[in-house]
Amino acid sequence: MFYLSAVTLLWAFSFSLIGVYLSGQVDSWFAVLMRIALASLVFLPFLKFKNISGKLIIKLMAIGGIQLGLMYCFYYQSFLLLTVPEVLLFTVFTPIYVTLIYDLLKGRFSPWYLVTALIAVAGAAIIKFSGINQNFVLGFLVVQGANLCFAIGQVGYKYVMEKEAAEIPQRTIFGYFYLGALVVASVAFLLMGNLNKLPTTATQWGILIYLGVIASGLGYFVWNKGACLVNAGALAIMNNALVPAGLIVNILIWNRDVDYPRLILGGTVILFSLWANETWIKRLAQKSYTRSN
Repeated sequence: MFYLSAVTLLWAFSFSLIGVYLSGQVDSWFAVLMRIALASLVFLPFLKFKNISGKLIIKLMAIGGIQLGLMYCFYYQSFLLLTVPEVLLFTVFTPIYVTLIYDLLKGRFSPWYLVTALIAVAGAAIIKFSGINQNFVLGFLVVQGANLCFAIGQVGYKYVMEKEAAEIPQRTIFGYFYLGALVVASVAFLLMGNLNKLPTTATQWGILIYLGVIASGLGYFVWNKGACLVNAGALAIMNNALVPAGLIVNILIWNRDVDYPRLILGGTVILFSLWANETWIKRLAQKSYTRSN
């Protein structure tokens, strides 16, 4: 949980940085490409080529292409359609995707983990229930595309590491994850990028460097490593911890209007779902698996 909590705090700044300083000002396809390229450079020195199966490399590149490459393509476009709080609100469905995909890969269904995920979703929905605009439906669908890609990637990485690479130091193979994402981002920029909207200020370049090296380069490695150490229910819930964290940062630094009673109530519900998962849901799920076997 420490790894996931640390990255949650780190990523809490990313929503506002993108929404305030990059969206509509810097070409989103270039922002995606630059962020992933910088993240790739972080892990290239650690990349191991010998004694790594081609099958594992392909799987890691595919996971990276989905979780980071395709996800960012959807994610950055969503800021052109929605406000930062709306993007945060629409991420509340990610825990459901995480839980269902993980159970599908394991060939089982755990209703207990789904219950905790739904509680967390309810908490996040309480925090940010806002009005709609003309881009509501399209924006919602774009964010769900990002959510689904993020869920598939992190669950896929957890599954692959558990099945095929448990003994391999993750830092020596995680570069393949970024290389897969880089392929997707490069193709997207070549097809849809706008060279007339490249960064023009030191602030924009600085934010891209921060997002690439720190938020993506270190963040995704630590997040996926943490995902391998917790159960599917805790992983699903920590996805929704980004909602209150991102809103708090948005409020304190960029002074966005917020309904404080909703924030407090929703945050309490999310914390309750996490506590319930760690104290008794985990045991109930394990008993259910044991009986079925």
